[in-house]
Amino acid sequence: MTADQATADRTATDRPGAGSAAEHPAAVAALTGLVREVRDRALAWTEEHLAGFVLPEDVLEPHTKVDHTLKPLGELAQLCSTAQRVTAPGDPARATADRLVAFAWEQTRSGDLMLELLRSEPFAAYPFEIYAAFAGHGLRHEGFERLARRVAATRGWAFTEQHANRQLGLINSERRVGIAPHADAEAVLRRTWLGGLCEPWMLERASGYSLTHAAYHVTDWGIAPERMPADLDLYLRDWLPPWVDGCLESDQWDLTAELLAVGAGLPGAPPVELFAAAWPVLARVQHPSGCLPETGPPVPPGDAADEEPYPFLACYHSTLVTVFAASLTVARLEGPRTSTRSGREHSA
Repeated sequence: MTADQATADRTATDRPGAGSAAEHPAAVAALTGLVREVRDRALAWTEEHLAGFVLPEDVLEPHTKVDHTLKPLGELAQLCSTAQRVTAPGDPARATADRLVAFAWEQTRSGDLMLELLRSEPFAAYPFEIYAAFAGHGLRHEGFERLARRVAATRGWAFTEQHANRQLGLINSERRVGIAPHADAEAVLRRTWLGGLCEPWMLERASGYSLTHAAYHVTDWGIAPERMPADLDLYLRDWLPPWVDGCLESDQWDLTAELLAVGAGLPGAPPVELFAAAWPVLARVQHPSGCLPETGPPVPPGDAADEEPYPFLACYHSTLVTVFAASLTVARLEGPRTSTRSGREHSA
């Protein structure tokens, strides 16, 4: 699909009456079915490409690139763990997501690898954050947690200098593991781009990813939307629609899905009009194999490289984020449509 076709899709969705139509039960049901199909295709692609997540034998060696090995595996665990937790029992997608998390846990040798990582880099955040993804799924390792508690009790752990967004992620990981947070989450949140309620027109790619991850850390990856402060809820409801539209205009598919996951993790009524405007576009960008590119014009179906339209590292993250965002979206659209924490019921 070309960028012009994507623009036409968005224009059709944004015509007068399209948003209000999304509030009708039949339209919401159709939208839910579309998002579920996108989720299922992305899950199928992920399961078919597990070889890309297999850790190399030298994963602990200094020359190994963490971003190409442990990072993808940790993302597989985190995003599929949330997908499993929010997907209704009996839905085959729930079992698929559970299998994917189990595969990732096996790659860590049931947590033994995480303990080795923590021993070799006791003050690095990433072993703790990856392990926390498994802990949130109920997969625990006694040795890791025993050492983690000792490390987290040191001054070096509490005073390691980090960007606020990373520190917020570590605080959420500490909660998952059962360790007292080393800093006040609210104070750290207010030092992030999102927590500062920055001028919305200043959003760009880097701040966009900072914003989405701050929202994930606050809400425990969409599981605890009630943790989102009311003023940030209002801010996000106002500005997610234009931000998503801008991402669609510039072919930023990965960031689009991340922002949709933020919207699906807000307290109160789900932003149905936002979903109705964006998900049909992502459905058309998605390759028939189930993957989505991170950025750029999508490869049209039927090309010579039809079976593998993108390199693994150029599409695995956007595909996983689509699983994550779609799972949260389906859960919100199928769940109660009213709440005591509706965005407009609170002042900033």
